[in-house]
Amino acid sequence: MWKIILQRVAILVMMLFIVSVAAFCVPLLSDGDPARTILLSRVSDLDLAPEAVEALRRELGLDRPLPVQYLSWLGSALQGDFGYSFASRQPVAAEITRALGVSITLALSALGVALLVALPLGTAAAMRPGGKVDGFTTLLIQTLVATPEYWFAPVSVLVFVLWLGILPSAGWQSWESLILPAMALMLRPMAYFTQVTRAAMREVIAAPYITAARARGLSMNEAVVHHGLRNGSLPVVTFFALWFAGLLGGSVVIEVIFAVPGMGRLLYEAVVNNDVPVLQGGFVALVGLSILINTITDVLYVLFNPAMRGSHGH
Repeated sequence: MWKIILQRVAILVMMLFIVSVAAFCVPLLSDGDPARTILLSRVSDLDLAPEAVEALRRELGLDRPLPVQYLSWLGSALQGDFGYSFASRQPVAAEITRALGVSITLALSALGVALLVALPLGTAAAMRPGGKVDGFTTLLIQTLVATPEYWFAPVSVLVFVLWLGILPSAGWQSWESLILPAMALMLRPMAYFTQVTRAAMREVIAAPYITAARARGLSMNEAVVHHGLRNGSLPVVTFFALWFAGLLGGSVVIEVIFAVPGMGRLLYEAVVNNDVPVLQGGFVALVGLSILINTITDVLYVLFNPAMRGSHGH
């Protein structure tokens, strides 16, 4: 078991190194001189003096060899310093921290509600295959998978904001501002969580230990609750982690529609404004956090899966 954990940690370190190199190369992929881009963001004058551009290049160390520039940038990044935003003139780390907090709140809210619905619904469908609950679950899964967030979002605004007038249409002022974007983001995760739960619980119900529990006098519901949910929920936990990592930066459309100041909107505005420091810092934060989440999920899967512990030893 410990060998697997150490392998996951080693892969984590290697992947973070690759992410840092990729983030450092972001300015190199854009057209033009980074020093000129910075000056244009400051003075908005297309007729820049070459002396001013060259002076800024020396000030920023852009005249040094690339390996030296990378090590200097990496040292600052490890301390949480990604420079200042071209657009807002604010520290990039502060902007990312604020936006990441919003995105984490939104993603956890959407996935938490999706999980609370999916686990009991998928379990109930698995316990009576072909029944009414199973048929309803199948229909619900197909409907939610086919419902895109960018369609549901404006429809929800039309219903809950314009017709009923009970929720705010945009912004991030109170807990009510969380409801509509979370509803839009929870649809497809809830469908997949339900589908995975149903498939996993069908295997659990057919397992010998459930039969043995029934032979000891437990009802099917008791056997599933006391002995089956733990094993049946392991695949769902993996899916939860994958969706959580994806929603942190993948909810761009929803965050733009509802004016949510999260990571998706921050990166969208950075691309529009050619805000290189924000793009670099946001890339490191999102990809690094996603890798970390997946690594933690793998480790927890090893710790809580008896089959893996038994096959690899201690």
